[in-house]
Amino acid sequence: MEASTFVLSGDFGYVILVMIFSIFVLMWMGFNVGAARKKYEVPYPTMYSNDDRFNCVQRAHQNTLEGYPTYLLLQVLSGLYCPKLAALSGVIWCVGRIFYAQGYYTGDPNKRLRGSFAYIGLITMLVLSIIFALNLLKITNL
Repeated sequence: MEASTFVLSGDFGYVILVMIFSIFVLMWMGFNVGAARKKYEVPYPTMYSNDDRFNCVQRAHQNTLEGYPTYLLLQVLSGLYCPKLAALSGVIWCVGRIFYAQGYYTGDPNKRLRGSFAYIGLITMLVLSIIFALNLLKITNL
């Protein structure tokens, strides 16, 4: 088995900063759920309400949390391969999730599609991660 040597680029710092930004995005969404609980009088531990306005705020946060492990994995792996493009892709994902949430917060679930451009960032990170893996396996030299 052949050993590989890997040197972490200083540009990986951009990736770390974007991941920290993503934490602030999640915190913002969480605070919005708390504010909606108060506004629409939805006590803990109730997850969903008869008021769809609360449900839209809560669901925007929950949906983002459901996809967050995938985002984190792809952010790290793509960042190891191409840190600046990966960081840009992560910013696109984060901003897309903000637009997604703001659209959902209107109470019209179809307006969440305003943030669908987040998938541009996610798919870019996925492709970079695949290329990284193939390069490690010496299948391609992209």
